[in-house]
Amino acid sequence: MSLKANIRKAENQDLDFVYKAICELENEVLDFEFFKIIFNENISSPKNLYLIAENETEGLGFISFHTQNLLHHCGLVGEIQEFFIHQKYRGEGIGRLLISEILNFAEQNNLKSIEVTTNKKRIENVAIYENLGFTLSHNKFTIY
Repeated sequence: MSLKANIRKAENQDLDFVYKAICELENEVLDFEFFKIIFNENISSPKNLYLIAENETEGLGFISFHTQNLLHHCGLVGEIQEFFIHQKYRGEGIGRLLISEILNFAEQNNLKSIEVTTNKKRIENVAIYENLGFTLSHNKFTIY
């Protein structure tokens, strides 16, 4: 089943929706003032693409995509930083619509690759990303 959704660039007035989405995604209450500063900085950067999926009445999902030139790729690489679909709309094709917009952006900007990382505790996301065309090809190590 596929739900009708409008995809558009995130704007300042989307702050509350995105804040609630990311708090739900991370399962914690984030510092709103710091979040607001980072959100406004990131949506104003031409290197980033922040998208909202919505219907006539509410936000359905959100994706943030950052790009940077990397030496080992000899070019521009993009990374999905946050990817959230409202729980009641999961499985309705919203994620696929958002990813499609990211792929269009990547093609228009000649990106060398698109990366996404998911926390090991989110086991179900591996299948979701593979279903969207991603390949599990790297390990990511972190401190802190």
